Amino acid sequence: MTDMDPRTDAQLLAAHVQGETDAFGVLFSRHRDRLWAVALRTSGSPDDAADALQDAMVAAFRRAGSFRGEAAVTTWLHRIVVNACLDQHRRRKSRPTTTWIETLHEREHDHDDVANRELQIELERALSELPAEQRAAIVLVDVQGYSVDDAATILECPTGTVKSRCSRGRAKLAKRLEHVRNPDLAPGVLPEQQGGEP
Repeated sequence: MTDMDPRTDAQLLAAHVQGETDAFGVLFSRHRDRLWAVALRTSGSPDDAADALQDAMVAAFRRAGSFRGEAAVTTWLHRIVVNACLDQHRRRKSRPTTTWIETLHEREHDHDDVANRELQIELERALSELPAEQRAAIVLVDVQGYSVDDAATILECPTGTVKSRCSRGRAKLAKRLEHVRNPDLAPGVLPEQQGGEP
């Protein structure tokens, strides 16, 4: 198995369907970093992301023969990962978790860039508090840089739904992060609620 395989994603997937044992591994290794990033941000913790990504890759491995080529292979893979994350979120909805960024923060001791790290922690916490569907849309569009059309394909919903989820999610993030933009405010306090001179 080599990451330097010259075949396209579609060719690798077809080779896997035809029984080539290493083809799916090459395909996965080619895209694992982005798939992991989507799983991590959508799931909210490293353990959940690892479980979801594993479930997604097993599903992709088994369902490769159903790929119809209507979208790019990477879009198809991302759709399976996001669906696995959403399914997992629904199964574990009542289980409280520590966000992955809190775990990461506890393990890191580099103090060179504390302000940026604290901002990143705040952003990730706020993102983890969004409803799963809004979080998935924002991760795909705002974090991973997918177009609304591509995100709609991945999420298997109309483009209007993606726009709506992004809009609602961004509004919640803006409210949740108001104290980051205006450090004089306490978290959750709107400017008009703060006492003193206007």
